[in-house]
Parts: sequence; C-alpha cells; structure tokens
Amino acid sequence: MVFYSVISVAITACILGKAFTTSATHGETLSKLKALQSLVFNNAQATVTLDSTALKQLVKLASNGKSQPQTKGVSFSVYVKAKDLELGDGQTLIYNGVLTNDGNGYDDRTGVFTCPLAGTYIFVVDSLSRKPAWFQLYHNKTAVASLHISGYHPSNTYLQISRTVILRLRKGDHVKVVNVNTKSGTAHRDSYSGFSGARLY
Repeated sequence: MVFYSVISVAITACILGKAFTTSATHGETLSKLKALQSLVFNNAQATVTLDSTALKQLVKLASNGKSQPQTKGVSFSVYVKAKDLELGDGQTLIYNGVLTNDGNGYDDRTGVFTCPLAGTYIFVVDSLSRKPAWFQLYHNKTAVASLHISGYHPSNTYLQISRTVILRLRKGDHVKVVNVNTKSGTAHRDSYSGFSGARLY
C-alpha cells in the first residue's frame, strides 16, 4: 500500500505521539514508529510504503490497544393500534403498536419507557383526541410537558395535539404519558396517536 506525501502531518503526529506514550515496552515496534515519525516530519521521499499489518498495528497502538467504543442506539416509536383508548384520571397511556424499540426500553404492557443508557433524549407525544383532553409526559414522578384540548373548545370533532421535549436521563429513569383529566380522555387508534423517543447523545 502506498501513501503519498499528502498524508496529514498533524493527524500522523497525533497518532504517533499517542503510540509512543503507550508503547514503551514494545521495543521493536517503537523503533519502527520512530523511524516512521522521522520520515513523515522530514519528508524527503516522494512516497512511503507500508504493509497493511504495520498500519493496523499503528492504529492499534494509537488507541492504547483497545477498540474504540461504539455508542449504543436507543430509540422507540409506538402508537395506539387497535381501538381508541378511553382513559380515566391518572391512567397511563399504553401504546400497543410498536414500530421500533431499539434498546428494548419501551414496555408495551405498561406504556413505560425505562432508560437503558444514560444520555440526552428527545421525546414526542401526539394524539388525535376529542375535547376535553389533557395528557402529561412524566419523567419519573415529575410532569415535564402537557397536551391539552379545553372542554370549552367550540369544535366537537377530533383535534390533533402534539408536544416535543428534550430530557437528560439516567439509566433506570422512567418516562410515560398519563391522562390527567378527571373525565375520560381519548386517544384515537390506527396510528393517529403515538409516543416516540430517541437518545441524541
């Protein structure tokens, strides 16, 4: 494999610097890396020839011999599947249609998302409901967002309501949607009402 002189000196210096710091006991490899460092910094030659094994060894040393950790993906998107939800006061909305559930944080038996990995998450709640309707998004025992259709609203038809929030969660935290209307709240079926969340970082 041939690497031309346009190799970034800054990137190479960073890799080599880390490799030297962490490979003091790798005698032969260390001397090879020093030679490579001299060649890159004093690039009198037009090309540098490396075999793939040496390059892989260089990258491994730069990462302290460990593979780089990969961030796990956590997300879910669920909806009301079969029939309208008729909800009492304090009842958790259970979305029984599951589109995605990466990380298995959402439980379609309870309607509760349990955070499997700490981080910053975005949540979206939307509902096609009749008046009156009043839902709240709960983070553990605290209401952090509300969706509302007043009982005095002039329309007697279904209305679409929505709310988006971003929350910092710890592993094991719970997030759910709760009906807080003393009268029966409704959430329409056939994917018109849903609950989604995803870990941003």
